[in-house]
Amino acid sequence: MTEHQTHPARTGGTFGEQPHAYNPVTQPQLFEAVIRKRCVAFIIDAIIIVALTAIAGVAVAVLGVLTLGLAWLLFGLVFPAVGLGYNALTIGGPNSATIGQRMMGLTVPMWFGGKVTPLIAAFHALLFWFSLVIFCPILLWAFFDQRKRCLHDILAGVVVINRP
Repeated sequence: MTEHQTHPARTGGTFGEQPHAYNPVTQPQLFEAVIRKRCVAFIIDAIIIVALTAIAGVAVAVLGVLTLGLAWLLFGLVFPAVGLGYNALTIGGPNSATIGQRMMGLTVPMWFGGKVTPLIAAFHALLFWFSLVIFCPILLWAFFDQRKRCLHDILAGVVVINRP
């Protein structure tokens, strides 16, 4: 029931008419050093995802032996599944941040103050990985945005802030 109170579309206005829950002018402490912290958090999370992918790869290899090679067809899905699952369970989970983000004191709420769902967290991760592969300079948008958001943050409707 409390989610209904924080959702802009359910309070009578449109998303465009609603103010952001996090204002960089009145709450500058939420945005201090966020870009630097996100970079360090990304490195920590990348190491964790690579380790989890290696473990999952070994499991697929063993399963492949047991299925006479049939399960080896899953090797191409291991990294994307682990990466998206990691983000869905951590950002979409109770702490609203990946392990790296928590270590850096960050959290990821929706722009209007609500909680990120696992589906939105996976979508956010998918947009991030596409932006890395397709056009990496798009991540530089954060240097020009008041809320230090990258374009994939804006498209997913999230904001990365220091934990209040």
